Amino acid sequence: MTDIKLLEYLENHLTENRRNRFHKVIKQRTKHFTVATEDVYQLHNTSAVMRSCDVFGIQELHIVEEVNSKSIDREIAMGAQKWVDLDRFHSVKDCIASVKEKGYQIVATTPHTNDCLLQDFDITKKSCFFFGRETEGLSQEVLDAADCYLKIPMVGFTESLNISVSAAIVLQDVTSRLRQSDLAWQLSEEEQRAKRLDWMKKSIKSYDQIVERFYQEH
Repeated sequence: MTDIKLLEYLENHLTENRRNRFHKVIKQRTKHFTVATEDVYQLHNTSAVMRSCDVFGIQELHIVEEVNSKSIDREIAMGAQKWVDLDRFHSVKDCIASVKEKGYQIVATTPHTNDCLLQDFDITKKSCFFFGRETEGLSQEVLDAADCYLKIPMVGFTESLNISVSAAIVLQDVTSRLRQSDLAWQLSEEEQRAKRLDWMKKSIKSYDQIVERFYQEH
């Protein structure tokens, strides 16, 4: 359980603007939807997906690095790595098992004979959207494990989109509809407090010394 008194104490070390920003943003965060990227080669694509997760309120991003292992491009992510929780996996099998254990259905974002158009996607189910490699797309392992297949409608000669563009389009659509629904999509009160504490740890200089002083005084 998060120490509420510590949380309040630490908030006094934030500017009023930053404190209000934390409260406003955390109310829009969700784990109803999450995202997974599979062996994305171009570093800026993974970083841009992380930025989209932050922009559209997705709290967790899962990155499979079975073949390609790189660090987040801070310039592209624009600080999003501070606000979005990143889970890294060395195999897609482990990633699939992890998200399924958390109650997510696997949504493969790829054209398929049994695919669903984005506007028809059922937002009521907890879903993890899998996005594949730049040229090969999703692996057969993901396709076999998928509970459904999602397609973005396209009417041009080009039949594919950049992964980061696809992620942004999907997330904007599903999160917009989610916030207009009656679903319980927000983080729990305890999850919100814990995440605010984590954000403060990443934002306040001399965080450890301030926490130590709090416990000395209390």
